[in-house]
Amino acid sequence: MSDAYRNQVISQVNTSCLRLAVLAGDYPWHQHPRSDELFLVMEGRFEIDLSDGRTLRLGPWQSVVVPAGTVHRTRGVGRTVNLCFEALSAETVFVDPMTPSTN
Repeated sequence: MSDAYRNQVISQVNTSCLRLAVLAGDYPWHQHPRSDELFLVMEGRFEIDLSDGRTLRLGPWQSVVVPAGTVHRTRGVGRTVNLCFEALSAETVFVDPMTPSTN
């Protein structure tokens, strides 16, 4: 990705990990077929667009779980810092949000 996106594992517990992400702008549409994601916003405004047309808007200390298989894209509105909890082996599948999922 670009310098507007940094994501790294900062801790591992059993088969899950805690990632620290700093981003500004859109991350591509994708899904994680077998892993939920829990996002916790530390700084800034963070939005998650869902393929059904909804947008989840989060501010500092707000969190949300995106269920496994959900097509989504994340967006930092300006510089955003968040923590993400997910399976360490979570597969990321980039998708076109207009193409129906075959899950």
